[in-house]
Amino acid sequence: MAEWLNGQLKQVGVDTQLVDLGRHTMDGEDLPLPPAILGRIGDDKNKKTVLIYGHFDVQPANKSDGWDTEPFQLTIDEKTGRLIGRGSSDDKGPILGWLNVLQYHHENNIPLPVNLRCCFEGMEESGSEGLDELVERESKKGGYFEGVDCVCISDNYWLNTRTPALTYGLRGLSYYKVTISGPARDLHSGVFGRTVHEPMTDLINLLGTLVSPQGDILIKGVDEMVAPPDEEEKKIYAGLDYAISDIEEAAGASIALSSDKVSVLMGRMRSPSLSIHGIEGAFSGAGAKTVIPAKVSGKFSIRLVPPQTPEAVDPLVIDHLHKAFAKLGSKNKLTVENLHGGKPWVADHRHWNFEAAKKATKAVYGREPDLTREGGSIPVTLTFAESLGVNVLLLPMGRGDDGAHSTNEKLDKSNFIEGSKLLGTYLYELADISK
Repeated sequence: MAEWLNGQLKQVGVDTQLVDLGRHTMDGEDLPLPPAILGRIGDDKNKKTVLIYGHFDVQPANKSDGWDTEPFQLTIDEKTGRLIGRGSSDDKGPILGWLNVLQYHHENNIPLPVNLRCCFEGMEESGSEGLDELVERESKKGGYFEGVDCVCISDNYWLNTRTPALTYGLRGLSYYKVTISGPARDLHSGVFGRTVHEPMTDLINLLGTLVSPQGDILIKGVDEMVAPPDEEEKKIYAGLDYAISDIEEAAGASIALSSDKVSVLMGRMRSPSLSIHGIEGAFSGAGAKTVIPAKVSGKFSIRLVPPQTPEAVDPLVIDHLHKAFAKLGSKNKLTVENLHGGKPWVADHRHWNFEAAKKATKAVYGREPDLTREGGSIPVTLTFAESLGVNVLLLPMGRGDDGAHSTNEKLDKSNFIEGSKLLGTYLYELADISK
């Protein structure tokens, strides 16, 4: 993907370079990290310089997960106007939107209204491994990003299916793997059931101590880090174009935690959340295998909000798990790992970068955008803000029901077309607006 995208950028006039980010170990195997792509067009001192970011890696997907189509073959549903495939919305569609803008200007020999810098990576879904160091290095004097005035990231979604949005906040992330091991090998449940401590039983008990059915985080001190909202903040959420039906439509079932719109929005945007994602090493195939697994790993993550950080939350999680495991009285062994993490981020939505995006949205969609904080995480966002010392804007292309990270991920054709227009219009509004 890096090689393909690099070639496309060169074809539309971007001066690029592939940057080696080093190596990493996954499941005991030493692998090279995919290279990052840096690109540039223009060095006009009279123009603003904007850095755009996107990622060309995607979440894993198999048709057997529940996809209606092959996830890595783009399917165009002419009846619904949906472009279906893994990465269509997160984040290959938006990257292609930027390519559309660049291709138009290149083929028509029209100079861009701003100087452009690009940063595209292939490890965002794995915590942007290796990218922070690159951004910090290239943000220094003489670096690739020197002189950047603002940053634009298109890697998120509208709050609903109706209203375009600008995003000024993201939750951070801490992703954990908790492993229970005991027997030297898998055991026969008829022979060893009720005679040994079973790793799966211990793991299920541990996972049950993390979060309540109502979403409350049961790890002491995690929820307590975040101050409760005041009435003024609640009014912001009350004013957003959103209804409980929006989240239930996106989820595909009537399963919202509350019927109160403000409570649900705060749960997504300004409160931490804990989700259990899966169990590794357990029997999950068809049939009725009566095995006692020798080693199982549960995976869960916590979405973080200011002032939380992975460094502050980690000790609380590890302490909770060890204390909960001790209460089981098990002879099995517990290990806890933090696989990756990222800090939360909040920006000033009154900045001229956001004002340019508001004008562009009004020009393309004919309406004012919602101002939102997003529940997801883009690890490098805060790194850009802190290393460059500039405003960072999230300018989404997709809708709230795109199903990123889920089965049958899609991008509506209308959002792809209008979203490409939005990205281009934003550059022109950026050029015109006063700092």
